[in-house]
Amino acid sequence: MEQILAENTSIVTEREKQPLFIRVLAHIISFVFHPLFITAYVSAYLIYIHPYIFAGFNAPLKLFRFLTVAVSTVMIPGFAVFLMWRLKLIQSMQLSTSRERIIPYAAAIIFYFWPWMVFNRLPGSPEVFVNFLQGSFFGICGAWIMNINSKISMHTTAMGGMVCFFLLFSFADDQTSGLYLSLSILIAGMVATTRLIVSDYTNFQLVQGFAVGVLAQLI
Repeated sequence: MEQILAENTSIVTEREKQPLFIRVLAHIISFVFHPLFITAYVSAYLIYIHPYIFAGFNAPLKLFRFLTVAVSTVMIPGFAVFLMWRLKLIQSMQLSTSRERIIPYAAAIIFYFWPWMVFNRLPGSPEVFVNFLQGSFFGICGAWIMNINSKISMHTTAMGGMVCFFLLFSFADDQTSGLYLSLSILIAGMVATTRLIVSDYTNFQLVQGFAVGVLAQLI
């Protein structure tokens, strides 16, 4: 226990040595690429940017699908965490300890399961879109299981899922260039670096989270 406390104290000390500008920038990057946003970001790419995945859908149908994902994976989980904080079920919205994450993770599992189930049963849903949502659901399930013994990083879990998706998709789709795969790798590196600057995660916890995200998409 004393060794763990000493390691955490060392991490915090190193974090506080970083210049203020670097710490502010790290907080901004961590927020912009918050794990709750990643599923919506990738869904927006498939719906609005990719040339043919949703080519046969009109604007209202595209908007409906995007909003379904955004509401289920961003708005409702975020509001649930805020409500738990106001009801004092958790100490902070940052979910700083493994114990605080148990209930929010369990709630997120339900919210992430919903869009996957809906689009899996909805005729005409692109297979790659459904598979990505399934991988996102598996990612949150894996994080909840790993949280029992280790406070893995949800940021890197989301990054691992995003990078693995674009890697697999780049081999399966002729219209996909390496641009988005390269961007996803760059973003993943930036986010992992920011978590080392503004949080108390160890290198192992960051790698552990990334591995869970990758495995979830592979499954």
